[in-house]
Amino acid sequence: MKRFFKPVEKDGPSKKPAPSQSCDDGGATGDEKKRRKDPLKFVTWNANSLLLRVKNNWPEFAKFVSDLDPDVIAIQEVRMPAAGSKGAPKNPGELKDDTSSSREEKKILMRALSSPPFGNYCVWWSLGDFKYAGTALLVKKCFQPKVSFLLDSKASKHEPDGRVILAEFETFRLLNTYSPNNGWRDEENSFQRRRKWDKKLLEFVVKSLDKPLIWCGDLNVSHEEVDVSHPDFFSAAKQNGYVPPNAEDCGQPGFTLAERKRFGAIVKEGKLIDAYRYLHKDKDMECGFSWSGNPIGKYRGKRMRIDYFIVSEKFKDRIRSCEMHGRGIELEGFYGSDHCPVSLELSEAISDSV
Repeated sequence: MKRFFKPVEKDGPSKKPAPSQSCDDGGATGDEKKRRKDPLKFVTWNANSLLLRVKNNWPEFAKFVSDLDPDVIAIQEVRMPAAGSKGAPKNPGELKDDTSSSREEKKILMRALSSPPFGNYCVWWSLGDFKYAGTALLVKKCFQPKVSFLLDSKASKHEPDGRVILAEFETFRLLNTYSPNNGWRDEENSFQRRRKWDKKLLEFVVKSLDKPLIWCGDLNVSHEEVDVSHPDFFSAAKQNGYVPPNAEDCGQPGFTLAERKRFGAIVKEGKLIDAYRYLHKDKDMECGFSWSGNPIGKYRGKRMRIDYFIVSEKFKDRIRSCEMHGRGIELEGFYGSDHCPVSLELSEAISDSV
């Protein structure tokens, strides 16, 4: 969800951006490589600043990862700036390290990601110019996907603000996205930005029908009324009394009728299904939401499901579980974020064909 914070200013000159990060097998053994050709267990999590989570919540999150043992961890809202000095081109695939403060922050983050269990994973970044947005993808070293960072092959190397990481495995593609928030009003073209994003997503999923897709991340939309704790509250929500001229743009960002319709079209045209809702038909007021409002104030107890695993219909019979790992209005299992992790587990393919 949108945080309404100002980007942190870049400071100081820097050296040239480091070359794009690559990942070797990290010493994975032959047996590890042969065990499974593609991942089966996945986690997605909006960390709401990965550096803050490392500083304040890392032991608890590390235990969660150790216990669940996912093959892939998709992270959104990393909020770490891309490498590159002030006024120079940025390298969204590398962390900024040209000032003493940025070097220290990078050191803290990379130390955490090299400690157990995270040392078993390769890491790819797609970062914004400032401490805003950004995504990361951690994949166990026994898997070696082909990784890219955009939806449109005609675009630049990375999507703006580092909102996309696309990993191509042997039998499927995995798309990690941090979808832009719709915003409350269109004065800063936020409605238009979200419409353009949804259009690009629709085009991408239609063009990607040649191979099964797992689309995960903070998609910043609650598709149906069952996906929010208080539908009437979110439908009527306003900021400072403002009412958009188009009725379909009214309400809580992420729960406007316009966003929900476009999301439904993406799922339908891409021949996709919502893995969590496929298994869990009814509203679960305790464990059925991935984002929770501030425990203090009018948003206390107001929750939304905006973090997803959307998978190709071809994978429908392979969905073993899809779970929300947070509960209650006190944000238990959120590890300091306002989002909780969501997991997906698939069964082995019956044959090499999918």
